[in-house]
Amino acid sequence: MPTSTAPRAVIDLDVPGPTISRHIYGHFAEHLGRCVYGGLWVGEDSPIPNIHGLRTDVIEALKDIDIPNLRWPGGCFADEYHWRDGVGPRQDRPMMVNTNWGDVVEDNSFGTHEFMELCELLGADAYITGNVGSGTVQEMSEWVDYLTRDGDSPMARLRRANGRERPWKVPFFGIGNESWGCGGHMRPETYAAEARRYATFVRDHDGNRITRVACGANVDDYEWTEVLMRDLLECETCPQAQPGPYQAISLHSYTFTGDDFSRKGRALEPSTEDWYTVFRRAWWMDELITRHSTVMDRYDPHRRVGLVVDEWGAWWDAEEGTNPAFLFQQNTVRDALIASLHLDIFHRHAERVVMANLAQTVNVLQAPILTDEATGAMVLTPTYWVLKMSKGHQDAQRLDLRWVDDLPEHRPGTGRPVPLVSASASRKDGRALVSLSNLDAERARRLRLDLRGARVTGDEGAVLTADALNAHNTVERPDAVVPAPFTGYTLSDGLLEVTLPRASFVTISLGLSE
Repeated sequence: MPTSTAPRAVIDLDVPGPTISRHIYGHFAEHLGRCVYGGLWVGEDSPIPNIHGLRTDVIEALKDIDIPNLRWPGGCFADEYHWRDGVGPRQDRPMMVNTNWGDVVEDNSFGTHEFMELCELLGADAYITGNVGSGTVQEMSEWVDYLTRDGDSPMARLRRANGRERPWKVPFFGIGNESWGCGGHMRPETYAAEARRYATFVRDHDGNRITRVACGANVDDYEWTEVLMRDLLECETCPQAQPGPYQAISLHSYTFTGDDFSRKGRALEPSTEDWYTVFRRAWWMDELITRHSTVMDRYDPHRRVGLVVDEWGAWWDAEEGTNPAFLFQQNTVRDALIASLHLDIFHRHAERVVMANLAQTVNVLQAPILTDEATGAMVLTPTYWVLKMSKGHQDAQRLDLRWVDDLPEHRPGTGRPVPLVSASASRKDGRALVSLSNLDAERARRLRLDLRGARVTGDEGAVLTADALNAHNTVERPDAVVPAPFTGYTLSDGLLEVTLPRASFVTISLGLSE
């Protein structure tokens, strides 16, 4: 049964705020486990339907959620990847050992051309991460040349010899990955100097404009952000219109059961108390972005430097019977709500957060898509459906959603209280989209939304939930957790009253007339 109290919020439908960048809905594909090989790439000789070796069903599924960008080749893998090994005839490409993820041998059959074709098929922007950890400035510079130069240069000639006449567009380029950890174990001052040096040679060629993303902090390392911002803004030769040599910094934070990776928990075993512990960790993203943004604001009050959360999501123990280095995990209603909560947080910080990348796209960590090795079948996870239900927020103008009353909370014996409701709203093309998450594992929650400033001419609701907290989709039951029409609300005289089922994600689309 729902609680008797119904917190009230006000939404001013006629006061649009900052644009929620579509790139907040970005994805991340690393050479890890079966994300690339077996997930995105099956090879041209596979019986699984493919386009030049790229899985057709996965491509169509990603297009259906309007995937805006894709980050590749890593992750930790990026700082041991040498791009020249992945171009040219596939039979001539050297093999390599993936030392970060299981010491598996890879044949480099998926490289630059395959990735860029995938982006073109998806209609997604490429976000490429360069090798700072074990690479060179020249190697990174030549990769950018190979990708984006249209004139007569050695790298442009090499690209043409490998079958691609026109250059590609590459809007985003990462200057290394996790340089505080697997990317080199650097101190912030060391990395800041390296980032400035490497980024200088990631040049814009022939009309291609690159947003250079410096490796930012691991969760709450605010000193790292301080050093990067101070170093960036002290650059006397940097152009005023666009901070240089990099225009954004990243942030990584994952959600799991414990306070650190020593107790990640299992995807299919969410006890009620662990449920709330997990959401306390997920809510932490709001504090992290707020505090990193405060540091950035001190050096960049006009917010010309973007914050890119290019690794986020749930990280559980690998499923039993799978290679633990491949990070394969199931995906439940809990994962769906972790996703919806994060998206709300990114929406609220749209002034500073310019991109985010869910980890990872297929078969790894909080994947929207799973593929089955035995049958070749594809499964869409609950997280996938949250992304599809939410895609109307992409490039929409955020609407201010103000809570007049206190939100319900779970109050554990120790630790901070956990808010049990999350919400956000946006406006685009004459419609408003309201997203509502009930993080309460035990009871329904009632809400009242006071809609002001426009007349609602039509409404449509959808809900994602399930009877069991560990409900998930499989090859045998692919539709165990899928969206359904939602009618648990009333709308009268601008007052939207909603009853959210326990452990549910709800969207309500509203037609507007001024």
